[in-house]
Amino acid sequence: METPAPVEDARGRERVPPPPGSEALALVAADGVRLAGVHLPGTPGTASARVAFVVAHGFCGSFSHRRVDRVLRGLSRHGGVVAIDQRGHGASGGVTTLAHREPLDVEAASAWARAAGYDRVVTVGFSMGSSVVLRHAALLPRGQGHAGTDGIVSVSGTAFWYYRGTPPMRWLHRAVGTVTGRAYLRSRLGTRVDPRPWPDPPPLSPTESAARIRSQGIPLLIVHGDQDAFFPLDHPDALHRAAPGSEAWIEPGFGHAEGAIDDALIDRIGAWGARPR
Repeated sequence: METPAPVEDARGRERVPPPPGSEALALVAADGVRLAGVHLPGTPGTASARVAFVVAHGFCGSFSHRRVDRVLRGLSRHGGVVAIDQRGHGASGGVTTLAHREPLDVEAASAWARAAGYDRVVTVGFSMGSSVVLRHAALLPRGQGHAGTDGIVSVSGTAFWYYRGTPPMRWLHRAVGTVTGRAYLRSRLGTRVDPRPWPDPPPLSPTESAARIRSQGIPLLIVHGDQDAFFPLDHPDALHRAAPGSEAWIEPGFGHAEGAIDDALIDRIGAWGARPR
């Protein structure tokens, strides 16, 4: 196998202690997968305290990684935050299915936020997590027994399944598609990948999900950088076109996901999610 592409830099993967005042969560997805999570409360007595941001990290991520922790702390200035290690990642059980089954993980976190008393839930997904929150909103809308979401933020997400148009994505497909690659992901990056192929036909795509979300009237914000090395600008363009009425922010100089986002953009996302609607 050729030299791996950097999925995350070493500093970004460095684990940090949970923020002061946070609480550890132990959740269970509807299919029985056990999930580790963390809750950062909103500021008591403020309007933002009634909003919870449910955060889905990118592939090979964890809420305890420094780069993700910085996002959680930034969003906590605008509301409560519930973050999980998605299945196959970090301290959670199971294996990652690359956004197929992960909507159940986000649903478990959203249900916890509703039960904790938050009035609104805004899901925020990065890279693979973008596909997860889009599919969660489309497949498990609020009501009908689902906690759902009241708003979605897709950051650095793909629009197309099986995309191999950039070097990092070609490496990723080789990694998840081979025994040697999955062993590397498990031993070096702590990510356990389900070796079974997706069903045929494949799961509902990000663009199909985005269209269904807007047909339900759920606010959708698409955030993407013009320096994204994983997914070029035809991805946010396709998501935006599939979801008339969605907002799209194309950010100059922004690279990819949690490792490249700056504090100012985190604050803008937080303000968008906390805005009354």
